[in-house]
Amino acid sequence: MSRIGKKPIAIPSGVTVTSDNNIVTVKGKLGELKQALTPDISIVIVDNVLTVETVSTERFAGAMHGLTRALLANMVEGVSKGFSKTLDMVGVGYRANVKGNKLNVSAGFSHPVEVVAPEGVTFVVNNDTEIVISGYNKQVVGEVAANIRKIRKPEPYKGKGIKYHDEVIRRKQGKTAK
Repeated sequence: MSRIGKKPIAIPSGVTVTSDNNIVTVKGKLGELKQALTPDISIVIVDNVLTVETVSTERFAGAMHGLTRALLANMVEGVSKGFSKTLDMVGVGYRANVKGNKLNVSAGFSHPVEVVAPEGVTFVVNNDTEIVISGYNKQVVGEVAANIRKIRKPEPYKGKGIKYHDEVIRRKQGKTAK
């Protein structure tokens, strides 16, 4: 049995969790998320505490136990607090700005790259080089951050590019004179 799956999830005030036909709906002040469950997994809500239980003893049910608990915990945290990722732009002339729900990134190309924010995601740019991506769905926030980073990945010689705020770039020495 999964150790992570055994942990209960505390439901904060202002968040409602409902389940019908193996589809869990979590509503909060920031938005609404839905997740389909496998038939081997069930949830129990007692006194604002959510627990995930396995219905069968199959190996697949044990594998899905911890995953389902983690997904539901992320949903509850997302609709109550939200998630954010920070990207740093390193390089001469690398900058970004926001116009409405679009992010314009100048990363050394002949043209600016435009990224449209999906529903529930917002962009904030600090000092023209720090991009903060925030939203209530952890999976979407991470995917948007990865796609923005993919525009210009950091290179190992000078460290130029778009990197996560807490990412450490392994640097290479480069050429040496003979």
